[in-house]
Amino acid sequence: MKPARMQKFFLLAAMLTLLGVACGGGSNSDLGLSLQTPRAEAAENNLSLTVYNTGTALVRDLRRFTFVEGLNVISFRDVAASMDPTSVLFKNLTNPEGTTVLEQNYEYDLVGVTSLLEKYLDEIIKVVTKDGTEYTGTLLSGRGDIILQSKNGEVTVIKIDGVQDFSFPELPNGLIVKPTLVWRLLADAAGEQDVEITYLTGGLSWQADYVVLLAADDGSIDLDGWITLNNSSGTSFPDAQLKLIAGDLQRLPQPGFAAADLVFEEEFLRAQAPVEQREFFEYRLYEIPRPVTVRDQETKQIEFVSSTGVAAEKFFVYDGLQCRFGYWYCNFYGSPRTDPSYGIASNEKIMVMLEFDTDEVDADLPRGRVRIYQEDIDGAALLIGEDSINHTPKGESIRLYVGDSFDVVGERIQTDYRLPSSKSIIETFEITLRNHKDEDVEVRVVEHLSRWSEWRILESNADYVKLNSSTIEFRILIPENGEKVLTYTVRYDWK
Repeated sequence: MKPARMQKFFLLAAMLTLLGVACGGGSNSDLGLSLQTPRAEAAENNLSLTVYNTGTALVRDLRRFTFVEGLNVISFRDVAASMDPTSVLFKNLTNPEGTTVLEQNYEYDLVGVTSLLEKYLDEIIKVVTKDGTEYTGTLLSGRGDIILQSKNGEVTVIKIDGVQDFSFPELPNGLIVKPTLVWRLLADAAGEQDVEITYLTGGLSWQADYVVLLAADDGSIDLDGWITLNNSSGTSFPDAQLKLIAGDLQRLPQPGFAAADLVFEEEFLRAQAPVEQREFFEYRLYEIPRPVTVRDQETKQIEFVSSTGVAAEKFFVYDGLQCRFGYWYCNFYGSPRTDPSYGIASNEKIMVMLEFDTDEVDADLPRGRVRIYQEDIDGAALLIGEDSINHTPKGESIRLYVGDSFDVVGERIQTDYRLPSSKSIIETFEITLRNHKDEDVEVRVVEHLSRWSEWRILESNADYVKLNSSTIEFRILIPENGEKVLTYTVRYDWK
């Protein structure tokens, strides 16, 4: 299409698209078109569905229509009820130069009990209740209970939950059984033509769900990752090419925008093919190598990663300041410099952590929920904890918070607080760790030195490492059924 014609084409289409969306299922007479123009229905279709983990989906729908020369009205049925009509892209693949879009409408006044009753006010209908009683009369109200007036003027109120069946004379104008996109367009040639539409819809989302089986010796895991796809878009997508994108996609706010048996060996092999993973822009794309039917109001799961014998490490962490919303994150209250009670909260719980490397999984792992199991002595897998992970590329480590230890506990107290000058503080902490297990346990003790940016450890009865500008870590080995006491003194100075 020449640039001038293309500009005119899209300008006209955009203006009339807005008109069509605003007017809904308006009359053809708005543009002086014949009301008798027949709609062309699709002969076949080809679906591609790309679902983002942010609750948005991109639908690409290819269908074949028989056009007449001149004015055509074509209908795309079975579009998602929660689609965004302003996102629709129309493309005639067979004859793009000879097609001019005049108007686009999204018809969504679907048949339902409420809509039918509203259309039949002051009309005669028949109602059959669950006990078999039939009532015929003029419908006075369909809001809540059904109110009918018989020919002799008698008024009957029927409870809506007691209705077995309704009988209406015919389907009123303006009601459709499925959401439909309708185009009015001009074509300069007749015959079969392929039309493709692309649109965004809500009601479709996916997340990753992981199942981790921890070995009896706590030294390795088996990991299975599942794509959990939810469809509440208002339509089904049969035999769609399915792609899923993981990443933090930037979207503007959208007010009111929702969300057979195998016979041939070739098909069997396709069904067994693994989900393909690859980079796409700054995201990760997962493509299912076979057609997938995604039914409305369905939750579908597809395995996308499976790995066994992945090396893992279980370890214990004691964070006495109850930093439970992230391993190295903690909130403090009060004045950090001079408040003696600042940062002295004590928590007895010792966290059980599990860590593994995604290099051994050999996959990028999208954000999702992780359930961790371990087999009991009888072979039954029992749930031992749950956590979630963020988008994690291959080559990174994943650390899971499994739960709190039953047999290992901690206690943290401030034993000394001094102000040697107006611009310095010295304080001492004592941390007691008790191990009630019949084996030695190492505990990583995390301390947050957050009174001021300038600090130094004056004395300590154990070695430590500096994790960042305000955090240190001790690793304390506690003997079986034993106890260890950690003490350290820190000085803060400011100008």
